[in-house]
Amino acid sequence: MKPSNDTRISEFLLLGFSEEPELKPLIFGLFLSMYLITVVGNLLIILAVRSDSHLHTPMYFFLANLSFVDIFSTSTTVPKMLMNIQTESKVITYACCVTQIYFFVLFAVLDVFLLAVMAYDRFVAICYPLHYMVIMNPQLCGLLVLMCWIICILHSLLQTLMVLRLSFCTEVEIPHYFCELNQMIQLACSDTFLNNMVMYSAAVLLGGGPFAGILYSYSKIVSSICGISSAQGKYKAFSTCASHLSVVSLFYCTMLGVYLSSAATQSSHASAVASVMYTVVTPMLNPFIYSLRNKDVKRALKTFFVKETLRGQLS
Repeated sequence: MKPSNDTRISEFLLLGFSEEPELKPLIFGLFLSMYLITVVGNLLIILAVRSDSHLHTPMYFFLANLSFVDIFSTSTTVPKMLMNIQTESKVITYACCVTQIYFFVLFAVLDVFLLAVMAYDRFVAICYPLHYMVIMNPQLCGLLVLMCWIICILHSLLQTLMVLRLSFCTEVEIPHYFCELNQMIQLACSDTFLNNMVMYSAAVLLGGGPFAGILYSYSKIVSSICGISSAQGKYKAFSTCASHLSVVSLFYCTMLGVYLSSAATQSSHASAVASVMYTVVTPMLNPFIYSLRNKDVKRALKTFFVKETLRGQLS
């Protein structure tokens, strides 16, 4: 591929993690395993929620949406990386790169918004238990998810259009395993001030806003739990939000770890490796956190498989 001084660069090179040929089969096997676990695990959560009427509640409605987003979030980046390893090619077309940016930004921000909505759901359940089903009615739950989608679609569209205005010169190597927005902006040879301003402003508003909502919700939850007199009551109240708190902690701690590692090392390769934690590992672990700590989900999955087994035997 010949570098060009034209703004219409047709291809980029995804450098990935390692140039060592002997490591590529290991990386391929590792990421294929994590991807399959992520897809199967999150599909099982969706099946459990859909098949069991006891799980037709706001909390599990939001959980099913989170699982749906996690499946497509990892599907945006991992399959292309696996295909590149298998074909021994680093090439990604300009159109594919821009499309990857759009969907990755969309699903990444959707994750943040859904975690905030789930925190609000737990806040209402613990602080206003008698009015929970009235407040968190199906119309409000549907509206909250719809608003999350609309905001994230518009934001992702804005970021993608901002990338389309950039000019790329001779530097077409992306030191990552997917087309990450910040890396793309750094590669541009045109003025990126407006792109950086939009990107960081959006990060503060769309990242910081939901995070502030999560902190507020849990501050009220902790205050409410502390007001419960019995130890059993406190444990029961805390157990209802323990899984969500674990997922929130995992997501934001890995995000913070990526930021700190990239800032400390100033290495794009180190940033790419660290980003695996929130792009692949977190979506993979979410189903385990919710199923292992949740008797309702485990019961629903057991019932589903028993019914399917009996149906297969009868047919």
